[in-house]
Amino acid sequence: MKPPILIFVACGLTFTASVAFASGPGTSDAKHLQPNAPRTITVSEADTPPVVRAGLLQSTLILLPAEEKVANVFAGDTVDWVFDGGHVASRFISIKPKVAGSTTDVHIVSDHGNEYTLQLREVSGDDDPHFDSKIFITPGDKAAKEKLTELPVFVPAAELDRVKQEAAAAQAAQAATLKAEKAQEETYRSQYPGSLHFDYTWDKSKGKELGLQAIWRDDKFTYLRGQFQETPALYEVKDKKPSLINFDFSNGLYTVPKELDNGYLAIGKQKVEFHRTEEAR
Repeated sequence: MKPPILIFVACGLTFTASVAFASGPGTSDAKHLQPNAPRTITVSEADTPPVVRAGLLQSTLILLPAEEKVANVFAGDTVDWVFDGGHVASRFISIKPKVAGSTTDVHIVSDHGNEYTLQLREVSGDDDPHFDSKIFITPGDKAAKEKLTELPVFVPAAELDRVKQEAAAAQAAQAATLKAEKAQEETYRSQYPGSLHFDYTWDKSKGKELGLQAIWRDDKFTYLRGQFQETPALYEVKDKKPSLINFDFSNGLYTVPKELDNGYLAIGKQKVEFHRTEEAR
């Protein structure tokens, strides 16, 4: 047996050592090979590695448990055998012998840390013309079975690259969004002072007595600022009829979610009326 050689670090890589298949004993009988029905083999560290019957010029598909993906594959002979893990991280490995009568071993490491060792044998020269077309692997050890219920410990390179690309794209999108929001905020700040209107009038002496200092508005809200010993009630006056209105109050600032034309603040018998100037309406 030839010394083990690393086939691929990630299942996204395919190794085909040569283009043409080598000929050898039994090559002429390759066309008579017949595929077996799919079968399941149990792999245990304490047992001899199970034998997989491979056919010359035929592909045998090896499938890990559904919970696992291929992380690494090692094989003793990468010259007379082709190993293909596809272009994305998956549970599948395709093996194909290029030389009749050849044998090798293959060691599969899953993303959950399980290790599966198989013996591969090309059988075109056997009296039995059947070869394994599809092999399902199941772990035979308790520890290996428990690993299937846990999170993966390895990330295949192809999947890691995909995650990195998705993360980079997400970061770029977030950066673009933040940049657009910042530009919008800067535009708003630069334009906001021009939207403020200090066009209200009130009796300044009564306002000073109550604590009212300023009233202004923008395109959506009305604001009243003051230093109040007690928070006055706020009324809106429409058609000469007063009504209490909703507002937010914090640190002496009233924020009213509408533009007020007329209204007043009141505490007990104290009252300060305010009005928008006629020119501003």
